[in-house]
Amino acid sequence: MTLSTAIDTFLEHLAVERQRSPRTIIAYRHYLTRFLLWLKSDPPLAQVTGDQIRGFRRYLTEYIDEHGDPLGYRTQTYHAIAIRALLRFATKRGDACLPPDRIELAKASPAQVGYLEHQELERILDAPDINTMAGLRDRTILEVLFSTGLRVSELAALNKVHVASETGEMRVIGKGRKERIVFLSTRAREWLVAYFARRQDENPAAFVGYRGKGTGDHPSALVQSQATRLTPRSMERSIAKRALEAGIMKTITPHTLRHSFATDLLLNGADIRSVQVLLGHASITTTQVYTHITNQRLREVHERFHGKTLEEELPAN
Repeated sequence: MTLSTAIDTFLEHLAVERQRSPRTIIAYRHYLTRFLLWLKSDPPLAQVTGDQIRGFRRYLTEYIDEHGDPLGYRTQTYHAIAIRALLRFATKRGDACLPPDRIELAKASPAQVGYLEHQELERILDAPDINTMAGLRDRTILEVLFSTGLRVSELAALNKVHVASETGEMRVIGKGRKERIVFLSTRAREWLVAYFARRQDENPAAFVGYRGKGTGDHPSALVQSQATRLTPRSMERSIAKRALEAGIMKTITPHTLRHSFATDLLLNGADIRSVQVLLGHASITTTQVYTHITNQRLREVHERFHGKTLEEELPAN
């Protein structure tokens, strides 16, 4: 079996048997195809060697894209992960190939989690002009993201019927097409009601954008009737815009609101297993990225408030 055939079989397995998302399959195809093109041949899978894979990884460290930028460390690692996953799949099928454990992954540095402090959160929530449709929509998006911790892709895929529940519960389809329940705060539900009440379009999407002449801050009835579902990228741009309006200089993305949601829960006493479920993480290891933030905050609280009445009684050196 050639490498290209093995890649196609593996991707079909991800789509049909593993039910992985189209975005995941596109990513795996991209990484594996880049390896195939680098080889400049289509060898049998059994003849792919460790030296070839190491050479490919050296190539990635030196790669410069059309904009003059190198590949990030994580992107380089994703290529190695994709190749190892292919070899692991082939091994389980009984196909001759390089053992997957021959591909070693360097330990990545701890992920940096950016989140909003309380004052920053209030400023960005107050930034949109809610007298305009775009402002009301963006305020609602911010409220829902902080209330639920949704991924931006999950938020963009929501329909109005998904968030019309009087209980404040809604079901979302996350990574790996796994379903979970998230909860809207009373405040987030009120903003949704206000936003939906102002909408004049028939689009089922929970959040929409407008194009063409007459959009402005108050889209015409004709423009509203042609509203289209807001994309994840459009949501990212809107949130970045609101952050600048709020005077927040650091980079703010939809994921920052997701991090803020998780951090807020943990700092207020939620257990990490519950946060894992609410975020839709398949592994508790992913959720534990937040513990270094909460541990640092607890250390600061301890140093600030604990034992102050005893300090005068410390023994002399």
